[in-house]
Amino acid sequence: MRMIELQQALKDKGFDPGPVDGIAGRRTIAAITAFQTANGLPADGVAGPATLAKLAGPAAAVPPAHALDNLSMPWLQEAMRNRGLREGPGSGTDNPTIMDWSKRLRINYAKDEISWCGLFVAHCVGLTLPTEPLPSNPLSARAYQKFGVPCPVPQPGAIMVFWRVARTDWRGHVGFYVGEDANGFHILGGNQGDAVTIARFPRDRFLEARWPRTAPAPVGKPRILAPNGRFSETEQ
Repeated sequence: MRMIELQQALKDKGFDPGPVDGIAGRRTIAAITAFQTANGLPADGVAGPATLAKLAGPAAAVPPAHALDNLSMPWLQEAMRNRGLREGPGSGTDNPTIMDWSKRLRINYAKDEISWCGLFVAHCVGLTLPTEPLPSNPLSARAYQKFGVPCPVPQPGAIMVFWRVARTDWRGHVGFYVGEDANGFHILGGNQGDAVTIARFPRDRFLEARWPRTAPAPVGKPRILAPNGRFSETEQ
């Protein structure tokens, strides 16, 4: 089941998710929570297997064939939905979507020429898990080393932090795990080539894997992929 199908199912049962648009915003989360409460389920606002089984029947609770199509990780679904989004084409021309993320989160962010990998993660988590505490400086990639809880086994949905310039430098990069190969991690992130893309990062740049505290605990496993292109050199 996709997010847009989940929203329609909620609407059909009388729980208003707002626009049926595939975006897991606050109204969708509130509708999921109300449905869970009405049906004696843990009211966490996340559409896990038990919620899906109650909402749309046992078939909907079967684990998705694709490891990334899991509604119990709505932050990853939001990240996937934004794949291909690019920053503004030049100085003084900002992408309004990126600027709106900062406004909604009340983050002081001047222009999309400034590194926005942390803003992208903050948007995906903040939109879909509104009670999840974000880092005090969500624009700082390395601040996510203390986000949520540790994720001992990197797996789809994990927030992955990498060093940039040098391990001892303050600069870094953050994004979402979508897979790995023998030499690197495949990361869905913002500001990768000035866009939301999947890029490959060498293992020796990896610092930390984290998981949202308010989401179901990570119980997945690594997703093994074939090496795909050069390692990233264009994140800022």
